Amino acid sequence: MSLMEMEAREAPEAVARFLETNASALAALAKRLRDQPPSVILTAARGSSDHATTYFKYLIEILLGVPCASIGASVASVWRSELKLSNAVCVTISQSGQSPDIVSLQEAARKAGALTVALVNQADSPAEKGADFFLPLCAGPEKSVAATKSFIASLAAGAAIAAHWKQDEPLKSALSALPAVLGKAADIKWPAFQARAQEAHSLYVLGRGPGLAIAQEAALKMKETCALHAEALSFAEVMHGPLELVKPNFPVLAFSPNDASRSLAQESLQRLLKAGADVFAVEDGGLPYVATGNAALEPISIIQSAYLNIEPIARALGRDPDRPRLLSKVTETV
Repeated sequence: MSLMEMEAREAPEAVARFLETNASALAALAKRLRDQPPSVILTAARGSSDHATTYFKYLIEILLGVPCASIGASVASVWRSELKLSNAVCVTISQSGQSPDIVSLQEAARKAGALTVALVNQADSPAEKGADFFLPLCAGPEKSVAATKSFIASLAAGAAIAAHWKQDEPLKSALSALPAVLGKAADIKWPAFQARAQEAHSLYVLGRGPGLAIAQEAALKMKETCALHAEALSFAEVMHGPLELVKPNFPVLAFSPNDASRSLAQESLQRLLKAGADVFAVEDGGLPYVATGNAALEPISIIQSAYLNIEPIARALGRDPDRPRLLSKVTETV
């Protein structure tokens, strides 16, 4: 068993640990956010962690109506700009909490008056030390270069913050049941997609809203582990310029769970099919997934299954999913 597979299968326990360990911290942070509602939230992250901020962004904007945006870390680390962030919150998401640009952005945000929140897997990191609120991801050591359980813990952390902030009891209840759902999702197989991906040179991965985050993450994993060119797009954006690249048998992996975007996603998929695309849709009646009981959490269940369907593609292509040729576990950028 590869480290990637082993660590992905540890995600249910990681989520359970996160929720148990951070119960009081989530309550305290949520109270602070309700007592002093921010006018804007900015996020600081790179790579997989930045995809987790995309998920967090959509949840916060959909459930609470607060604008949330990823800020280019180089604004602080390279250009040394003075940010204007009164009544703002800065949320840092990182596996290591060490990348200089992310730490610089967090420091600049705090200096500018923002409340800083760090969701970090590695204890005693610079990001932890510079945060007003620190919520450890509790994923445990992650040795494969391909992040899996730490990403899933990051998604759960974002959902937990939104649920506690809004006092959304149905979402909190679904979060409590999420570890059991992830255990089932780890055994979902997509053999038809695996076979097609092994023959592909390029493909699209589609999602919308919170699902766009897992489209981004799945595409990144196929690049990292399979050396397969996979481009992540929203169902809306693919209908613009990218549609022109679709030729007969062009593979498309689409994440289309039963949420508010479903009907619009179906319209896009029909146009892709008409253009000749070979569509593999994770949806009711398509590629299987394990429902969570709450539309906001469906992307977390789906990415759990996606990881464990991408890993065997890498091995079938003769690649080591744990050790990409040009990558390392901790990437420190400025």
